[in-house]
Amino acid sequence: MKSGSPERPELVAGIIKLAILAVGGQGGGVLTTWITDLAQRSGWHVQSTSVAGVAQRTGATIYYVEMMPKDESQPEARPVFALSPAPGDVDIVIAAELAEAGRAVLRGFVSPERTALIASSHRMLAVSEKIVPGDGQADESILLQRAADASRRFIHFDMEQIAQEADTVISSSLFGALAGSGELPFPRAAFEETVRSGGRGAEASLAAFARAFDRAAGAPPAAGDAKEKTSFRKAAAVRGPQWLQKEWENLLGRTEPLPQPVRAMAVPGLKKVVDFLDCAYGAEYMAALEEVVASDRQDKGYAFSREAAKYLANAMVYDDIIRVADLKTRSSRAERVRQDVQLHGDQMLLTTEYFHPRMQEIIGLLPAGLGAGIEARPKLMDRLDNFVDRGRRIRTDSIYGFGMLWIIAGLRRFRRSLLRHKVEAEHRKRWLDLARSKCADDYELGVEVLKCRRLIKGYSDTHARGNSKFDRVLGCLPLLEGRNDAADWIRRLREAALADADGVALDGAIRTVQSFTEAAESTANFSGV
Repeated sequence: MKSGSPERPELVAGIIKLAILAVGGQGGGVLTTWITDLAQRSGWHVQSTSVAGVAQRTGATIYYVEMMPKDESQPEARPVFALSPAPGDVDIVIAAELAEAGRAVLRGFVSPERTALIASSHRMLAVSEKIVPGDGQADESILLQRAADASRRFIHFDMEQIAQEADTVISSSLFGALAGSGELPFPRAAFEETVRSGGRGAEASLAAFARAFDRAAGAPPAAGDAKEKTSFRKAAAVRGPQWLQKEWENLLGRTEPLPQPVRAMAVPGLKKVVDFLDCAYGAEYMAALEEVVASDRQDKGYAFSREAAKYLANAMVYDDIIRVADLKTRSSRAERVRQDVQLHGDQMLLTTEYFHPRMQEIIGLLPAGLGAGIEARPKLMDRLDNFVDRGRRIRTDSIYGFGMLWIIAGLRRFRRSLLRHKVEAEHRKRWLDLARSKCADDYELGVEVLKCRRLIKGYSDTHARGNSKFDRVLGCLPLLEGRNDAADWIRRLREAALADADGVALDGAIRTVQSFTEAAESTANFSGV
């Protein structure tokens, strides 16, 4: 369908009602200004309003625009427009993110008889999705289906990616999708002139506009929209001194003999481990993985080794204060923050980092012997914890604040001698040995034991809770000994542990396991009488 040829030409003679739902920082205000300017340039009456949201997802805002053509016979007429959208009374809904499209459907702004829904298919997770210990993401397929069923017409593709590739913001691609949809009776040139009038950054905005216009108008995705397939060597390219690059290349070469399913996990895992510490640490990772592969089964598709490549890397890259300080002082992180807040050339960025370490994290930074000695004295630990356990805000835009974190990050070279590293290494060995021993008798059970490592993440209280759940889930192994469905029950217990932060679901699952194992013991005792 061509732009300027709306499916419902009768709208041109009446009021067109348009709602925009956008999260803070997505340029919803800019998009609304462009639409308002477009209507005014075309000689239409137009009014825009907005209702700002709070909390949840950085404050989701609803922008509302009503417009209608001027009646030449009544040049002084001033129509009265509504201030906010009403359910079932919106012609066009634009959502800057997929969940916002779902919110528009839930609020009744989208109707199958009337509404054209234009939405970017990318996601920004809601707080309710982030707080789930495991994967709390809503099912995108359900969102897409509900949006399609609820709307007269549903246009969706990843407009955020198009904007990023053009080095601009999503408002540009949303505006292009609106133009390409033909839902507004204005020519493409009028849309482009509106963007061009914005001044600085117009060329980038027009590039995103053009690609989104073509997608919405029905053109196939451009070759640039598809992600390039690269060899694993190209994907794992690194920068650094020549001698370090040579070490890295030698390590990377060790992944080539691995079975393909394992190599696909081993390459990013190796890069993660080396980035965490050094190439020697990467060699430890490869040695452990090669030992696992040597005893694995080809008829099982090397499933055990594939999961080991993933979760062994995660276990070796644990979160400690050194890791946090390292990530927060990287130039790539600072650049990402600047892009997120859309910092202009004449603006300054002031950043404050929040830390809340416990005494456990502090002694983890000490040499293993000294740290263990302090940890073994509960009263001393309590007294020190009263001093340490409090929130701290560090201004990393200052030399003092940034320098302090930079020094802490530099302790990574001493990691092998520190208490936290010793504890993590011992825990990792016990877990891997347990998984391999279970795999020898029950292959699927061994794989599930490996996957339980995903329960452990973060640092401080989050890490402590994860460790507790990990211990409780694997503590049920003796109860499941010899059962054909042992692997299935460990999977259920792990999923229950990931279902909520408080562990209520896990409590119920463990009681279920205990109930049928106790029943089996009672039956055995009775039979033996």
